[in-house]
Amino acid sequence: MYKILVVEDDIKLNNLITEYLQRYKYEVVNIQDFKNVDTELEKSNADLVLLDINLPYYDGFQLCKTFRRVSKIPVIIISSRCSDEEQIRGIELGADDYIVKPFNFDFLLAKIQAGIRRAYGEYANESNILESDGGIKLNKDTFKILYNHIELELSKNEFKLLNMLIKNENKIVSREELLEELWDDSFFVDDNTLTVNITRIRNKLKKLGVSEAISTKRGVGYIFHTTANKGN
Repeated sequence: MYKILVVEDDIKLNNLITEYLQRYKYEVVNIQDFKNVDTELEKSNADLVLLDINLPYYDGFQLCKTFRRVSKIPVIIISSRCSDEEQIRGIELGADDYIVKPFNFDFLLAKIQAGIRRAYGEYANESNILESDGGIKLNKDTFKILYNHIELELSKNEFKLLNMLIKNENKIVSREELLEELWDDSFFVDDNTLTVNITRIRNKLKKLGVSEAISTKRGVGYIFHTTANKGN
C-alpha cells in the first residue's frame, strides 16, 4: 500500500481527497501542524506528496524547493494558481507535476499513479481496485466485480455505472449524471439504455449473493447502499 501525504489547508478539499484515495486503497496522511509543516513533510515517510501552494505560515513553492534538496519523493502541486509562469516555476523548483484547481478526482488519481510508476517502476495495483464499504470490489483493469470469492465480468457500460454508484455510495446519483457517464459519440444513449444496464447490474449482484444494493429514487436517480441484503 502506497502512502500519500496531503499538504492542504482547505479542510473540505482535504477530506474529499482523503476519502477518494482511501477508496483506492492508498494510505493517506494529512498535515495537521502547518507551523511545522517542513518538519512534518520530511519525517512523513510518504511515497508521494500532494502539495498546495497557498499555505498558512509557508509558501508552497519554497517548501517544495527545500524538500527537494533532501528527498526524491514525487511531489505533485495542487493549486488554484493557474498561470503558465507559476506552473513552470513549480516544476523548476522540483515538483514532478502540477494540477490546477478545481480538478477531476479521476484525473488526480491518474497523475498519482503515473508519479508512482515513474518513481518506483511499477503501478500501485491496489489503486486499480475500488471497494465499497460492504466489501464489493471493482477491478478497473479487468472490468470485473468480486464479492465473497465470486468474480463476474461486467460490460463497459455496466462497469461505468457501478463504478460511479459505488464512488458515491449512500448518495443519490441522478439519471442525468449516469447518462452523461454512459455518453459515447459512437452510439446513442437514452433512458432505456440506462434502465437496461441497471437491471443487468442488479442481476449480477444477485448472483454474488447481494440483493437490493441499488435502489431507485423515482424521478431522480439511483443510490448504492453500503448495507444490502446478503445471501449465505
